[in-house]
Amino acid sequence: MSRRREVGAVLFDLDGTLLDTAPDMAAALNRLLAEEGIAPLPFSTIRPHVSQGSPRLLELCFGRPEPAQFELLRQRFLDHYQRGLADQTRVFDGYDEVLAALELAGLRWGIVTNKPGWLTEPLLAALGLLERSGCTVSGDTLAERKPHPLPLQHAARALGLPAARCVYVGDAERDVQAARSAGMMAVVAGFGYLGTDTDPASWQADAILARPTDLLAWLGLQ
Repeated sequence: MSRRREVGAVLFDLDGTLLDTAPDMAAALNRLLAEEGIAPLPFSTIRPHVSQGSPRLLELCFGRPEPAQFELLRQRFLDHYQRGLADQTRVFDGYDEVLAALELAGLRWGIVTNKPGWLTEPLLAALGLLERSGCTVSGDTLAERKPHPLPLQHAARALGLPAARCVYVGDAERDVQAARSAGMMAVVAGFGYLGTDTDPASWQADAILARPTDLLAWLGLQ
């Protein structure tokens, strides 16, 4: 059976995979640093950590403060981020073609992210993607988040497909771990927020994409 016939849906991680959110995340972090009287960090320093979410970004700047202080910093960062949620964020170049090709081929697609729903849904709506997505599973949709397989399993059920007929595309090792545990094919967005010390070849994914449109060739749609 060809891969095109095997696959019924493609699920995407959000930050660093489908969307280039790093510019807005970096801007929010540097606004917080300015409030604290700390010099801004270069974008190149921030970008590799964006997929790991606010805890890693705050640790990058503040180390590991006491839990109460950390929570205050986290909320201030998220407040800044929410206000500029879609100022500079765009789909990575090539995804307009990819999503259109998936839809034309009758393949469903959806989102599984650890980003909370109160940020995920407004962001997707601002970019015209919320209504197109066949399912959206955010970090607070369920009791578990990636790398637990439950969010991916939930997404497959929402699309009415067995997990084995779904592909998950992400840019972090936990994405591959979640896909494997869920029984899905795993694809790495090699153009995402990978650090220089990251070796995605060691994650044992089914494919590593150099650019979004490589997904179409891998699926047999190009």
